[in-house]
Amino acid sequence: MRILIVEDNADLAGNLFDFFQTQGHLMDAAPDGLSALHLIAQQRYDVIVLDWMMPRLDGPGFLRRLRKDALCDTPVLMLTAKDRLDDKLAGFEAGADDYLVKPFALPELVVRMRALVARDRKTVIAERALQFGELRLYPHTHEAVRADKPLKLSPTGRILLELLLRAAPNVVTRRELERALWGEDAPDLDLLRSHMHVLRKAVDGPFEQKLIRTVQRAGYRLDDGTAHARDD
Repeated sequence: MRILIVEDNADLAGNLFDFFQTQGHLMDAAPDGLSALHLIAQQRYDVIVLDWMMPRLDGPGFLRRLRKDALCDTPVLMLTAKDRLDDKLAGFEAGADDYLVKPFALPELVVRMRALVARDRKTVIAERALQFGELRLYPHTHEAVRADKPLKLSPTGRILLELLLRAAPNVVTRRELERALWGEDAPDLDLLRSHMHVLRKAVDGPFEQKLIRTVQRAGYRLDDGTAHARDD
């Protein structure tokens, strides 16, 4: 893997750099978001490990510019001491794909990074749009629209929406969704719920009719309102 570490703590960045380099990975490091954007303009990475609190440009600010301005969909794992739910949601809304709270165990970081890279490489290129009513997703271009209005989705959101669209109107279980995001090593924290919250804001937020439903003790589904379901 080619890995970019974006971390202003020189000791932590150095430890991560040395650890992954000894495993044969290609490494770069940046002390802040602006330096990281400069590197990304010159080099494609398989995964980015990102700190939250940094000088010049913090983690969320970096993510917004990475996704919106650079149009880069490289998987990003946010590594931070911020452990509140609001912080996690802010990270996902900015464009993070996964979130690991400091202090952390290196084996878990490795597993989570490998899951992100494997997931990214398994992206299915489809010949035509997946559609449910006025909602459409074009897997080959990563474009999503509802009622002809473009939707802003993170890479993680696109994966979840694709699974829901392919199964619609049937239920996609929590386990199926978690397996698609993290393989067999789903995190202990309920990060799926946070990702679904962000996806709902993108798909349903501006619209009166809500399409993404929670099915109790089962999972999630796309529903046009005729089935008995409730919002999470």
